[in-house]
Amino acid sequence: MSVALLAALALATAGCTLEQYPQSSLHPKSDFAHDLQNLLEQQVFWVVVIFLLVFVAQIYIVLRFRNRPGAKDPKPIHGHTGLEVAWTIAPAIVLTLVAIPTVATIYKTYEHPEGAMVVRAIGHQWWWEFDYPELGIKTASEMVVPLGRKVFVQIETLDVLHAFWIPAMGGKRDAIPGRVNHIHFTPQELGTYPGQCAELCGTSHANMRMKLTVATPQDFDAWVAAQKAGPVEPEPGSLAARGKQEYSTGQCIACHTVTGVSGGTIGPNLTHVGSRTMIAGAIYPNDSEHLGRWLANPPAMKAGSLMPNQGLTNEQVTALVAYLQSLK
Repeated sequence: MSVALLAALALATAGCTLEQYPQSSLHPKSDFAHDLQNLLEQQVFWVVVIFLLVFVAQIYIVLRFRNRPGAKDPKPIHGHTGLEVAWTIAPAIVLTLVAIPTVATIYKTYEHPEGAMVVRAIGHQWWWEFDYPELGIKTASEMVVPLGRKVFVQIETLDVLHAFWIPAMGGKRDAIPGRVNHIHFTPQELGTYPGQCAELCGTSHANMRMKLTVATPQDFDAWVAAQKAGPVEPEPGSLAARGKQEYSTGQCIACHTVTGVSGGTIGPNLTHVGSRTMIAGAIYPNDSEHLGRWLANPPAMKAGSLMPNQGLTNEQVTALVAYLQSLK
């Protein structure tokens, strides 16, 4: 009973996911994910067939050769050529049936597609940077792609091992220092899909998340145009203008980029941070409350945060929040 309860608890725990951050690889939304799902279904089919054959054979043997009252002891024999040949050939056939579609899928998912949109996914402790080299734009934690177009993601890291994984789009790919890995997929359904780092990378590994938004081609073009535009200039004398002054004269400029204001490269590009839906590696909503708490004390909001507590006053935080939210 104890073993059964532990097994049930393990199964229940394995199926858990945060309600506000659902992730599942069993609901494919891209060609790559569908290829993996089809391969999984094939493997499950053969596993079930093998299980049934072995189970039926075992039941037959137990019933056929069970000990009966008054029955004579079975005649001792040594080996059976037919059986030995059968149980040598059968696993070889099964492995072949498993190996052929598996290898074919591996090669298919590692192709270098032509005409795909290139996105560099760069892992940092503990957030993702997305660079669109062909479009000349950069963003953080939120990746936007057009529906129906092949996306070729070049996966890199600037510090330790990470792994890029958006379950609805397909399998994970490791981000290895000094190497460029890749993955490609074609989104097949509009929506927003969560993802995260899938390789233990330090204190806030579990908080290294990301969001993929699949937009219509028209909405994607509008998003690109907005990202290429410069940051909005706050009105003189406004709270946002005071926030810009705090930003320009504080420690923020050493790590962050705002086009025309600062050129830091350690932290996320903030040129259009006001248009993002999430902050702090996609773990908090981008609203006044969470943004203010984040600026006031980043390590308290995210374990191991490399963004230090700068000892800002409430007035400074309020002004910075107004400025950052104006950057759209």
